[in-house]
Amino acid sequence: MEKGTDQELSYGSDYHYIPATSAASGEGVEVRPDVYSYTVQIVNIVLAGAPQAGSFVLIDAGMPGSADDIIRMVEERFGSDRRPEAIILTHAHFDHVGALIDLVKHWEVPVYAHKLEMPYLTGQESYPKPDPTVEGGVLAKLSFAFPNEPVNVGPWVKPLPDNGSVPGMPEYRWIPTPGHSPGHVSLFRERDRTLIAGDAFTTVRQDELYKVLTQKVEISGPPRYFTPDWFAAWQSVKRLEALHPDAAVTGHGEPVTGETLAAGLKRLVEQFDSLAIPDHGTYVKRYEH
Repeated sequence: MEKGTDQELSYGSDYHYIPATSAASGEGVEVRPDVYSYTVQIVNIVLAGAPQAGSFVLIDAGMPGSADDIIRMVEERFGSDRRPEAIILTHAHFDHVGALIDLVKHWEVPVYAHKLEMPYLTGQESYPKPDPTVEGGVLAKLSFAFPNEPVNVGPWVKPLPDNGSVPGMPEYRWIPTPGHSPGHVSLFRERDRTLIAGDAFTTVRQDELYKVLTQKVEISGPPRYFTPDWFAAWQSVKRLEALHPDAAVTGHGEPVTGETLAAGLKRLVEQFDSLAIPDHGTYVKRYEH
């Protein structure tokens, strides 16, 4: 791969540190021996690969200003001379690419995302602005301050393979789960039914500050203030529930397993219109089902 110049790599002009955190910030959970979820303030990133294995992959890239924390965590788990084979993105919202440019410069590794996310990763197009008018708690009201401009990863970013494979993760396949963003994907391993869901659904009410701070487990829809297509989001949750996952790491909230996951996803699918879709907001529409 031809290395890009620093001038080609840039964050959006509205990127800045977000002073939001949770009780889980700085903590990691080993969901499987080779699946490690780590919380960066209010968002989770994932390391896929066992510490003793020859390679590993980073899924998502945390909050703005979190690169040093992520690098330290990776070195603690895998060693100071190790770097991921690739960075896989579930989508390109600011809290999932907040440290991406710094990490790419540090590790010089490729980045992969769905082809529909490419405009938001090459500086071409901004996401729809977050909606502070949406029904929800304090974080929803404060979302006007959240960045929505694109990052530019230049030549380092590539589209995920069309055949559903995931570079550096041979047992996984990527599944299209749009709604929260046009090219949102989730990652699934059939062998032990492990799901890395991104923001297709969450295990905490991300718009409510108290629940984010305490990380109270509650299987919920995607973050309300940043979801422009609720019909697609509902279909995506149905697609994931049909996989019958046994363990799920989501972009926000604690990992969930077993019956808690199964029952929570079933309830979310059946009651998505009342549990997930807000009563009002810029992007809200009601759908018959």
